[in-house]
Amino acid sequence: MSPTLRRTSIAAVLLALPLALVFQYGGSFIEARTNRVVDHAPADISADARRLHASLVVGDWHADTLMWRPDLLERADTGHVDIPRLREGNVALQMFTTVSKVPMFRDHVSNNADTPDAMLLQALLQTWPLRAWSDLTERTLLQGDRLLAVAAQAPEALMVIRSQEDLKQLLARRAAGEAVIGGLLGVEGGHALEGRIGSLDRLYERGFRMIGLQHFFDNALGGSLHGQTKGGLTPFGREVVERMDALDMIIDLAHASEAVVADVLAISKRPPVVSHTGFRGNCDKPRNIPDALVQRIVDAGGLVAVGFWAKAICDASPEGIVASLRYGIDRFGIDHIALGSDFDGGTTTHIDSAELATLTQGMLEAGFSEGEIRQVMGGNMVRFLRENLPAGDTPAG
Repeated sequence: MSPTLRRTSIAAVLLALPLALVFQYGGSFIEARTNRVVDHAPADISADARRLHASLVVGDWHADTLMWRPDLLERADTGHVDIPRLREGNVALQMFTTVSKVPMFRDHVSNNADTPDAMLLQALLQTWPLRAWSDLTERTLLQGDRLLAVAAQAPEALMVIRSQEDLKQLLARRAAGEAVIGGLLGVEGGHALEGRIGSLDRLYERGFRMIGLQHFFDNALGGSLHGQTKGGLTPFGREVVERMDALDMIIDLAHASEAVVADVLAISKRPPVVSHTGFRGNCDKPRNIPDALVQRIVDAGGLVAVGFWAKAICDASPEGIVASLRYGIDRFGIDHIALGSDFDGGTTTHIDSAELATLTQGMLEAGFSEGEIRQVMGGNMVRFLRENLPAGDTPAG
């Protein structure tokens, strides 16, 4: 080998090594700094709280875990959610939401859809297939397939819930003592459809049962609460809502502009969900819609799921989460309040999914009745899914 060729080879190796390290560890490095749990001592959970928590059907409406890690079966050192921690937290139902596009520099006030896309970096670091580098539907399907793969690999640990019949089977298995978790697939932002109504049917066929119409920016369906126009549903957005109604898919109004919320309530024949939020009357932040609009969602039979992070509830401690739940119950009624953690959604929390008994303890200390705790921790989610999932006996993953 000539000296010149040798120097070229050495230079190539020296260049390739840091790139390999970036691709190997870059994603976990970013996640560790994005999805944090505040350092804290283990909570003191009473025997009564442990007994009660073990008897609950616990459900959470929102976790973005699939964008970070394909392997949910191993307990991770980063983030908030995996199968071992869900089991430790006695979680029966977890909505896994997929993220297809996120502005690199974003806030909760006004974002431009054309700003650099942070999810492209995610695709590169995780070496996603080329088709998922730019096509948002493919990014969504890729993340959904991660959940399906886990369910196929470990059916004793995870069952994908697509229908009322699947839900019935899950609850029967858990009542018989199985520690199986029911995973549902949702979409965060209707831009994942890429403006194609046929993409909605593709997602449904793959097992997706909930779609949030917006995320951080305005899209082809309508305005975001954090977008530039704050506009209502577009003609395409109305077509999507009507098709979702026909498919018995759940409409998620988290991140939707006030005008979009009003339009959905006017045309949809089904109750919506707000999968992760706070209450403006309890935490006056631009992340939250006004209480009067929440009341309209509740009047339509909707469910409002309380988040675990400060930009939604101001005080993200367990006591703050409990206080936000109390506010929601007192203001909107016990039948309409649920959990919507936003775990692994670029959030800093005070607990992870293994520590949900901390909330049961906190609610007992705050004077919640056992019935209130059962409903908020998952009973309302179970009832809503029983009433609003497709009734058909679809194959369970």
